Amino acid sequence: MKVGGGLLALTLVLGSAGASAASDGELHTFHCLFGCPLGAPSTNDTIVREIYTLSSNDLTKVADWVAYRVTPASIGTSGERAWQADPWLSADETLMPSAYDGANRALHVDRGHQAPLAAFSGTPFASETNVLSNITAQSSALNQGPWNALEEQERTLARRLNTAVYVYTGPLFERLMAPLPAGPELARVPSGYWKVIALADGRVSTFVFDQAARRRMSYCEGRTPLNHIVLRSRLKFFPMADPATFRSLDSEIGCTSPVPLPPAPSTIPPE
Repeated sequence: MKVGGGLLALTLVLGSAGASAASDGELHTFHCLFGCPLGAPSTNDTIVREIYTLSSNDLTKVADWVAYRVTPASIGTSGERAWQADPWLSADETLMPSAYDGANRALHVDRGHQAPLAAFSGTPFASETNVLSNITAQSSALNQGPWNALEEQERTLARRLNTAVYVYTGPLFERLMAPLPAGPELARVPSGYWKVIALADGRVSTFVFDQAARRRMSYCEGRTPLNHIVLRSRLKFFPMADPATFRSLDSEIGCTSPVPLPPAPSTIPPE
């Protein structure tokens, strides 16, 4: 694992709420509540920027996870989207802007932000959300529908409670998807996404969305247990806390119905 960063590189072992000294293999930035996710490949590049931390996968050329922290002061009106290759990664580790040429028409995808632009347009660092390690080929219907609505809820929550909202998000690669028409051969398009939203008081809500999600789908339909995301993402969340002690954040983000049951595991058919 390589680590790159600006000013926050000095804070890698300072941690977030409830953090103590980092042990081997653990990463702590103030973007991560109770420690950053564990389990990404050791060959990943960990990028620590002023507004997010991410773990970039050399093979897929997108982040396995992105952690960010929304506050009332960080929020603004979305500005310009000037896409750029990640300057802290080598040319064979990051996508170039040209990789997305023709993708919207061919695949019906957007350049989907993981750490969202509007959440950080109140800072001098909003342009860093347009770095391509923070971008994935995300279904236009998902990106502009339930995903966008959930991002709006993150900002609303930060403002209403006047608190920091911690968010983790990343892609799922559970089936083979058509590739970017202008992208490199091994740059995979995700089949879905997961998201974890948490407050420092231990309230958490967790979501999974498929790339085939409907534009008009309620984001509340994407709720799923945290353990379900752990199994599918192969990441461990909140390594410095016991998730069994966490409480639900669902009602605070407008989800009052019971959590939908996750899909049943697949079984191997008899011969």
